[in-house]
Amino acid sequence: QVRLVESGGGSVQSGGSLRLSCVVSGTSIGDLKIDYMAWFRQIPGKEREGVAAINPDGKTDYADNVKGRFTIFKDGAKNSLDLQMDNLRHGDTAMYYCAADRYVAIWHKRVAYDYWGQGTQVTVSS
Repeated sequence: QVRLVESGGGSVQSGGSLRLSCVVSGTSIGDLKIDYMAWFRQIPGKEREGVAAINPDGKTDYADNVKGRFTIFKDGAKNSLDLQMDNLRHGDTAMYYCAADRYVAIWHKRVAYDYWGQGTQVTVSS
């Protein structure tokens, strides 16, 4: 059974950095079942929004408000999907979730993903 577990969240000041990790268990990071992987985030009372995604060919996509600041990548040694977040802003404060599925046509659509982690909280103070 595929399981995704996020870690790396915390509190940081504006301008700081954090690296989130989503460790995959029950299968390997290269398994076709989770070929498409992404990070989402959610603020209470708002819709969960796509932050970044990576496809099987390594192509990445980013939300406009994180481009140039966030980097999504797979770490085969850790069997994880990571998100390096630099120059963090107060507006990045949210619960961050890892998601995966066999195939995703539109990367930022929440309903496209079957596998989800439980989330890790990121708080950025201004």
